[in-house]
Amino acid sequence: MIQAKGREWMNRKKWKRFLRVIFGRTAFVMLFLLIQIFVLFGAFKWLGDHIFFVYGGFTLLSAFVVIYILNQRQNPIYQLAWVIPVLVFPVFGAMFYIFMKLQVGTRKLDARLKENLRQTAPFLKQEETVMAKLSETDRRTAHLAEYMNHYGGYPVYDQTYAEYFPLGDLWYPKLLEELEKAEQYIFMEYFIVEEGRFWDSVLEVLARKAEQGVEVRFMYDGMGCLTLLSHHYPKHLERLGIRCKIFSPVKPALSSYQNNRDHRKITVIDGHTAFTGGMNLADEYINETVRFGHWKDTAVMLKGKAVTSFLMMFLQMWNVTERAGEDYGKYVRCPDLVALVKCPVEGYVMPYGDSPWDGENVGESVYLDVINEAGSYVHIMTPYLILDSDMITALTFAAKRGVEVEIIMPHVPDKEYAYLLARSYYGELLAAGVRIFEYTPGFVHAKVFSSDGEKAVVGSVNLDYRSLYLHFECAVYLYQCRAVGDVERDFQKTLEQCQEIREEDCKKYPVWKRLAGAGLRLAAPLM
Repeated sequence: MIQAKGREWMNRKKWKRFLRVIFGRTAFVMLFLLIQIFVLFGAFKWLGDHIFFVYGGFTLLSAFVVIYILNQRQNPIYQLAWVIPVLVFPVFGAMFYIFMKLQVGTRKLDARLKENLRQTAPFLKQEETVMAKLSETDRRTAHLAEYMNHYGGYPVYDQTYAEYFPLGDLWYPKLLEELEKAEQYIFMEYFIVEEGRFWDSVLEVLARKAEQGVEVRFMYDGMGCLTLLSHHYPKHLERLGIRCKIFSPVKPALSSYQNNRDHRKITVIDGHTAFTGGMNLADEYINETVRFGHWKDTAVMLKGKAVTSFLMMFLQMWNVTERAGEDYGKYVRCPDLVALVKCPVEGYVMPYGDSPWDGENVGESVYLDVINEAGSYVHIMTPYLILDSDMITALTFAAKRGVEVEIIMPHVPDKEYAYLLARSYYGELLAAGVRIFEYTPGFVHAKVFSSDGEKAVVGSVNLDYRSLYLHFECAVYLYQCRAVGDVERDFQKTLEQCQEIREEDCKKYPVWKRLAGAGLRLAAPLM
């Protein structure tokens, strides 16, 4: 009876979302984007077909564009993704590339973000005593921290408590508990928000806290919530006393900046408590509703000095569209850690953010460092496996040199095309000795690395091109913290509910699916 009511409720929810897409702003936006693409394609094709010298000029231009692309400092797969259309469609491909590169909107946002990074830099200075102590403990980990400090802009901290949550079902009540304790401010930044039990209960606390005088700011991504919330939803939150904005609202105009989404998951409370991980604010993340079987996701809570990094990450993004200055120092706290937690605090914590505009692939660099420095094992949970050559080389070489490399993937995928593409990598990974497992109860949305009983990474960064190169992301690197052991225990417990994929399984996989996966590799940089 309960299951029947649950299915009925889900059907109504899906139907409501469908109507919103078809008759709402989403359909209008998508229609106008398609019209612009067809108009551009038609105009360039007409020029090429009817004016010979113009076509010749465009052919020469295409050659210069290809040379320019090949000389850019970027992943070769991305270069190939542009070179192919430029060569196949000399007129349209070249002009479309130039059109995307000359986007004024992207440059303005990039300039504004750089200014925000400059203003927040004084609050993200590395404590020399912490770095010196880490260097004495492990010089290689200290090298990673030095890289992060100089190129990522984020320091490593001690005196920070980390608590790991292996399921959204366990994280959800803790989030509400900590929100209830807020006295000064609550800042939240999420990719997906959907009305339901989870979000409604969070919103009730936020509205009540705002009424009590707590400063509440909430930001969500325009693409992640395109079909989930109305375009005017921020006004609803403003009426409740909550400052709200949409990051990069999807507009009916072709622009490259709309490809760079805010995929971060951040909550900061009073400068002393922060949450991050893979979980968004929707009911499937706490298994209140079932979409793809049991939803396996993770989060981590920080208390202490390292919270400042997440505070600055939030304010940097919030102020991308603000004209008035921000008093960043107003929100920094020096919490009494002993009063916050009643247990010993050990190890080092390094939160970090990643931007698609800074020319530094911080998220991938951290993952590669964990893999390349592993001496015993690297254990990974990820919903997507869409790999570039650097990641394939790192994983296979680690396995070949005797490191235990194990990856847990979903058995019930949320996107069929992404799963087919992931399966196309299984063969070469398995042949090198990497072990791959699929979570049979449902969908794994966790983004977790665990290595050698000393290191772990928990955050929003998927093993795909979009996370590693196109999105704004965040995560936390844990070293010798008690939470590292909790991450590994969760991996082993999850492994008990998985089936191992072997090379013979790949050979039995339907031919048409293998061909589809191989074909999808051409579009891998967009996935």
